Amino acid sequence: MSIRFVALALASLLLAACATGGSRNYGHSDGFARCYDCGQVERIERVYGQRESGGGGAVLGGIIGGVLGNQVGGGSGRTAATVAGAIAGGMVGNELEKDSRSASRYELFIQMDDGRRIVVTQPELNGIRQGSYVRITGNRARLL
Repeated sequence: MSIRFVALALASLLLAACATGGSRNYGHSDGFARCYDCGQVERIERVYGQRESGGGGAVLGGIIGGVLGNQVGGGSGRTAATVAGAIAGGMVGNELEKDSRSASRYELFIQMDDGRRIVVTQPELNGIRQGSYVRITGNRARLL
């Protein structure tokens, strides 16, 4: 009789261990599993940057152009090529920086599951629309 009791108790414990706990859904009942870094997109705004430069692109381009120009020729020709390379590299770097800053991007206004409201800015939507349920990873919203 005691062997049956021990076997029954052991089986009950094993079944209890397999039971799943309840999930917290922060008051939502739309069927999505809730998490700390998840939320619903309330609205999306497209933002256009200004075509301006902070100077970093010109400096970096000038350095790269000067180094490349220094590889050409010898003597005073090398010096002229270095200066020309630095000037051309600076101009190209400045334009590239302006182009990257003027690209449009999207601001996603998100109501997080825990009640917080955040704004995430990213260059593309990748299928995200108003009302989409997303997870925030690496300061980017991704569809779930």
